[in-house]
Amino acid sequence: MDTLHTEISQLIIDTLDLEDMSAADIDPAAPLFGDGLGLDSIDALELGVALRKRYQVRLDGDDPSVKRYFQSV
Repeated sequence: MDTLHTEISQLIIDTLDLEDMSAADIDPAAPLFGDGLGLDSIDALELGVALRKRYQVRLDGDDPSVKRYFQSV
């Protein structure tokens, strides 16, 4: 897993309090929602805020491509 994937995986773990997981447990190609990591819409909002704070990116919830950004790490 490259550095950015590890950072994003750790951000997910820290933001969503997934204490029983490590960055290595999150497959970068696995879906974040549904049968993958099992995140829900509230998790997506929390993760979006964390990404904005950490990487200074702003995601427009009305942009249909945003869903694609949250499919996997």
